[in-house]
Amino acid sequence: MPHASVIEVECRNVWKVFGQRHREALEAARSRGLDRSEVQRQYDCTLAIADVNLQVMKGEIFCIIGLSGSGKSTLVRHVNRLIEPSAGEIRVGGQDIGKLNQKALRQLRARSIGMVFQNMALLPHRTVRDNVALGLELRGMPRDQRYEMAEEKLRMVNLEAWADHMPYELSGGMQQRVGLARALAADPSVLLMDEPFSALDPLIRRQLQEQFIELSAQMHKTTLFITHDIDEAIRIGHRIAIMRDGVIVQTGSAEQVVGHPADDYVARFVQGISLAAVKAKGALS
Repeated sequence: MPHASVIEVECRNVWKVFGQRHREALEAARSRGLDRSEVQRQYDCTLAIADVNLQVMKGEIFCIIGLSGSGKSTLVRHVNRLIEPSAGEIRVGGQDIGKLNQKALRQLRARSIGMVFQNMALLPHRTVRDNVALGLELRGMPRDQRYEMAEEKLRMVNLEAWADHMPYELSGGMQQRVGLARALAADPSVLLMDEPFSALDPLIRRQLQEQFIELSAQMHKTTLFITHDIDEAIRIGHRIAIMRDGVIVQTGSAEQVVGHPADDYVARFVQGISLAAVKAKGALS
């Protein structure tokens, strides 16, 4: 369960504007309250993230959901500084990552933040074991030690029998589990997961969701999980944030979001979701 008093990841008034006139556009958005369409029309810039504030507690699965282009993937890439904010502050484990030099940033990425994306980009010429151990190899860990750790994580995702196989010999769902094992092998405190199961068949997706919930509870990982699927967010998330046009329009538990949508956009998002089923899920969590 999440630690309600320990903040693991925090975004404070985060903005991101893309375009040649991004500084002017940012100032206008902040001072005049321009929305995404007006920023595009007046400055030919994209307002990707607009004044986002959120706190993710230690051990929490925090789901960010929105339609394509809502800004959810852009936001999660700020957490490990793959994207630099136009304004605002991101803190991981209590430290302002915007103040880290490149060496410290590399160490943060290698040791504290794991990434699992839809396209796992497994190295085709390396075995499953070597793919899982890659990050540990880059750290300089001895071969026997990193293999032992890799095999431990493969056991956790039920792939220990496939350690000597090549990625092309695995199904899509199995490759996704290899990617999860690779992220877990580095023992990060934070996992960033950007629609990791969205390309999979529904049955495989459901199985991986259930396995991830079990692993998260077992390993006490803090997770930012990006999805466009409200059913997935409700199934795995302790809390949910719904984004639209770069803005977080509502944050809360599944029961809060489904039972008390903040506006018509959220209401349409959760339309057809049974509040009774959501309450039942909460009682079982």
